[in-house]
Amino acid sequence: MKEIPPSLRSLMVLERGVLEGRKTFSNMLKYIRMTASSNFGNVFSIIIASIALPFLPMLPLQLLVQNLLYDISQIAIPFDNVDAELVSQPLKWNPDNIKRFMLFFGPLSSVFDIITFAVMWYVFQANTVENQALFQSGWFVVGLLTQTLIVHIIRTPKIAFIESRASVPLLGMTVLIMVIGVFLPMGPLADYFNLQTLPWPYFVWLIGIVSGYVALTSLMKRYYIRRFGRQ
Repeated sequence: MKEIPPSLRSLMVLERGVLEGRKTFSNMLKYIRMTASSNFGNVFSIIIASIALPFLPMLPLQLLVQNLLYDISQIAIPFDNVDAELVSQPLKWNPDNIKRFMLFFGPLSSVFDIITFAVMWYVFQANTVENQALFQSGWFVVGLLTQTLIVHIIRTPKIAFIESRASVPLLGMTVLIMVIGVFLPMGPLADYFNLQTLPWPYFVWLIGIVSGYVALTSLMKRYYIRRFGRQ
């Protein structure tokens, strides 16, 4: 077997280092974009709900738990796969792109938050102070699931889960946190967090809301890429 010349080995190592750096930068952009857009959407939803509701849409402790679970789900992002197209050329750091992405995708989550508010208010009659725990539990689950899933949509310009799949660690963390989020209002810690068991018809609405969010975000992603490019 012919030995690889030292100069060629050095070039191969350098190439791997460059690709690894681009992969790391791409994964950093995923987290920044996702967190900026999700936080913007959540703040927008809370402002709307606080104006319209006679109680807090979510208690401070519930928000802290939701954010903690969401952050835990993202610790696997550094181990995520990156599409070959995204590392084939240098990526650029552009704060204006981050701001545009945040303003474009943030309100999308608010649309489905408002749908959730309407469902909890009118369908499940969680429209009084006495029933606020049911309202808060319903939004807690929807908010956590949509926040956790969004990374799979924006991590790639391709069709999520079909043309491009996340790494096993990221998929595993997503499933784990979603299961914990759904179980928490029904588990032994529900009273501690002022959460309440959700009726089974809620989960029919939950599937519809989350599916609608994923579908709309995927469609808007295609438009965004055509309008502003992949990066």
